[in-house]
Formats: sequence, structure tokens, C-alpha cells
Amino acid sequence: MAAVPDPIVIINLLLCIIICILGYLVYRKHGKVSAILIGIAFGMFSLSHLSVLLGLTLFPEATFILLRVCAYTLIAGALWLLLSE
Repeated sequence: MAAVPDPIVIINLLLCIIICILGYLVYRKHGKVSAILIGIAFGMFSLSHLSVLLGLTLFPEATFILLRVCAYTLIAGALWLLLSE
């Protein structure tokens, strides 16, 4: 497949990378596990955006869906941790 230079996917990828880095930095500074969970989740989203952007099938369809479901689950878990603090 050819690369698809979709500006929305590029913006989503850049924002996911920024959130991933910020999650790591907040974890390092404050030790909040929820921050690193959110960073990991957005790192997973960035993999799916990168796959779409490059036009590659890095993952089979079931793995692609599972990747996003796990990312959403990590975010929900991180928010639950913040709620319980």
C-alpha cells in the first residue's frame, strides 16, 4: 500500500507522541502511575496512526482492534486511579 499523507492522521500522530512524552515526564516528576498509563495508551494510539499514515498493515485487523481497546482500557484505568486518589 502507498503512504497516505492525510493531515488529520499526521496531526493525531503528533499529538499522540506529545501526550506520550508528557505522560512520561509527569510520571518522572510526580511519580503518578496514572500519567505513565495515559502515556502508554497514547503511544499505542500513535502506533495505529503510524500504521494508517504509512499505509502499512503492521497489525492484522484483530490485533489492530485489540491495540485500540487496550489503549482505551488503560486510559479508563488511569482515570479510575485519579478518581480514587
